[in-house]
Amino acid sequence: MVQLTTEPVIVKTPAGQLEGDLVMPPPARAVVLFAHGSGSSRRSPRNRAVAESLHNAGFGTLLLDMLTPAEASTDQRTHEYRFDIDLLTERLTPAVDALGSWRSTRGMPVGLFGASTGAAAAMKAASRRPDRVTAVVSRGGRPDLGGDGLAEVQAPTLLIVGGDDREVLNLNRQAAELLTSLPLTDVKIEIVPHAGHLFEERGALEKVSELAGRWFCKYLGAGHSKQTGPDGGHFKPPEPRRRPPMM
Repeated sequence: MVQLTTEPVIVKTPAGQLEGDLVMPPPARAVVLFAHGSGSSRRSPRNRAVAESLHNAGFGTLLLDMLTPAEASTDQRTHEYRFDIDLLTERLTPAVDALGSWRSTRGMPVGLFGASTGAAAAMKAASRRPDRVTAVVSRGGRPDLGGDGLAEVQAPTLLIVGGDDREVLNLNRQAAELLTSLPLTDVKIEIVPHAGHLFEERGALEKVSELAGRWFCKYLGAGHSKQTGPDGGHFKPPEPRRRPPMM
């Protein structure tokens, strides 16, 4: 097995610096930026599980805190920021720009993976950077919170919803109808049977990873459907290492 390394990175925004974890497997030719859901962070175990699967499919990943440490502390007490989609979009968009400037990711196609409220921010960031964002995947997301920005999304979009998460499924169907800039073939809803909002059921998150990997393989022009590392086996999950932040 090949051991991957997590590289700590900093994304600068007008409100302050955001911390992220960048992992780039040796064969990676595209990178997926994760937008976590309300009340979560870059350490989300569900997003990290999906990211690990994408590493084995040949993709790099960036898991990003979408709030500054001070904002995150406030949000834990007040829930002030987690549903502020415009604010979250303003954090995600500079991260897309940063991926275009860092040496290890410069020029690579970018995909966005959004969960919960992070899905709406991913949609709006995609609409703001149509020349950079090539595909979007939502997991149990609230893309409907993207509002008018949905009509401007040009990146092919996959909406993954648990079959038992009926209210969110209905909201995703409504959101799909608003993605009017996309041909029908580039908008798809995938239902994971018997799964709830958090995909905690046996095999549910693995199905999410499989569906996301296929979508990104199709539209990012990179990766491979057979999830293996360069030695024919899986990559080992990355272990954090202390490195100077990328500027």
